[in-house]
Amino acid sequence: MRASWPSRGLSSRVSSMPRIVSVPMLTEVQAGPYTVRGVSVGGVYTSLQVPELDVVLDVGLPIRSFCGSDRIFLSHAHPDHASGLGSLLGIRRLIGKGAPQVFLPAEIEANVQASLAVMSRLHHTSMEVNTVPMLPGDVRPLGQGLFVRAFRTHHPVPSLGYQFFRRVAKLRLEHQSLPPQEIARRRRAGEALFDEVERLELAYATDTLSRVLDTEPGLFDSRVLILECTFVDARHSVQDAQAKAHLHLDELLARADQFRNEALVLMHFSQALPPESVHATLRERLPPSLAERVRVFAPESGRWFG
Repeated sequence: MRASWPSRGLSSRVSSMPRIVSVPMLTEVQAGPYTVRGVSVGGVYTSLQVPELDVVLDVGLPIRSFCGSDRIFLSHAHPDHASGLGSLLGIRRLIGKGAPQVFLPAEIEANVQASLAVMSRLHHTSMEVNTVPMLPGDVRPLGQGLFVRAFRTHHPVPSLGYQFFRRVAKLRLEHQSLPPQEIARRRRAGEALFDEVERLELAYATDTLSRVLDTEPGLFDSRVLILECTFVDARHSVQDAQAKAHLHLDELLARADQFRNEALVLMHFSQALPPESVHATLRERLPPSLAERVRVFAPESGRWFG
């Protein structure tokens, strides 16, 4: 005869089962026309995606939903920004995706390829990428009128930031009073009425000294600027931040009137502060003119993922 569990005992076992707590993983903010989603904690992991541009910015953590983007931009090779690349390639292989483009500082191309070769041997599968080595000032077309320009960031290892922009035709000032019909007539006649100008869409600068704001003043004019802000209060001084080649909020506040961006996404916060404290500190310290444009890339409550 088969024994059965007493109903009372089963009820007791069910009620004593541990509670499962779900922890949100991805942060998502809207910055002008762009969505910035992913995770970022200084020294732990950073990986962002901007779906509207079809780009992934750094891979410190392999995020499954990022596998649809075929363009990956590495700022540098520190593990919290690059160690998830092999795992992301493995996930892409599972869903039938081919080799992505990986834009990266030219100085690290050989070592990244060598590390992927080692992982391929360990994994017994090919981890192919199409690397696009870049130096400061290099420009690459990305299709559909979108371009990217690399710029130097200031960190102890080879590192880059990336400015995404579009080239658009702008009517010359001396012709702007002409009626549309006259502009059309002159264009048909082959007259040069327009200049090609750059429309700065989104810039990404992480793991850098504040000097990048001096060496790349165009960052202040990018429609959206994603910028690291590792330290935000007096627990660490500006000198501490500079010694670690990172940014302190005090340095941004000193330049508050220079930011002309539609949206400024601050990220890469130190894990020394919980997310709620980061939000509270920024609410308290940012001037109103800047606060309304800042997007805090951190969970609004709870703790950092992981």
